[in-house]
Amino acid sequence: MHKFKSHFVYDTQKRSGILILLTIILIALGFAFWYEPSYDIALSPEEAQEIQVFQQRIDSLKGVEIENRKPKVYPFNPNFITDYKGYTLGMSTLEIDRLHRFRESDKWINSIADFKRVTQVSDSLLNKISPYFKFPDWVTNPKTTTSYSSKRTWKTTEEKGDINTVTLAQLEAIEGVDAQSAHKILKYRNKIGGFIIYKQVYDVYDVPYDTKRAILDEYTVQQVPVVSKLNVNTASASDLSTVPMLSFELAMEIVNYRTLREGITSIEELAKIDGMTSYKFERIKLYLNID
Repeated sequence: MHKFKSHFVYDTQKRSGILILLTIILIALGFAFWYEPSYDIALSPEEAQEIQVFQQRIDSLKGVEIENRKPKVYPFNPNFITDYKGYTLGMSTLEIDRLHRFRESDKWINSIADFKRVTQVSDSLLNKISPYFKFPDWVTNPKTTTSYSSKRTWKTTEEKGDINTVTLAQLEAIEGVDAQSAHKILKYRNKIGGFIIYKQVYDVYDVPYDTKRAILDEYTVQQVPVVSKLNVNTASASDLSTVPMLSFELAMEIVNYRTLREGITSIEELAKIDGMTSYKFERIKLYLNID
């Protein structure tokens, strides 16, 4: 045991030697870690030019990759910008809200100037996104329609046909009504289960106003379709959102309003709900009751 212990007992001179050795080792390691040797390699003019060309190619490829990683922007109708779409375009929350409030009043953006006036976006952002605006053909290329003379003989309600039974061929036979507009009118009629009032024809999007007017000069609601009205006090938000022109968000507002007041006593109360416009109210009340 005494012999084993003797190997770990050093005098002052030995301990000083060990300390100096450790110090030298640490200094050497630190120097090796921090020292960065510089190498000056002499290049010929031809080699330097080749390296420069190669570096330019690398920079070019990097630039292409950066452009490919950027989100692509495709042509779009500015009337249907969602919160997420507006965010990706660089619009602020306030600018997006201005657009949504304008659209909820059943008005449409038909030009770049309209978009600027409604949203109040900066000129720099407008110049960036406006080249991607895509408006319907009837906005960008309006067709010349026959003006309605004050001497025109207008049909009475009794003389007009029934808009709820008119066929595609009959619509196309009307002057100023093309096949595309006729299809959209009938598609919307089928979607809502028939027109309850003639004004609903004006709700069909992407059909020129003069085309709708020409149709209503010949047809109106003669036979009102049977509609199963929803009880606004018991219908769920999902059921309410099936009503024409009533979005799910607005349906939720109705449900919240109903819950806070423990019921709705008059359909007219719906006109007070946030997001409800008079135009929209006149339509949705056709499909609701409080019984």
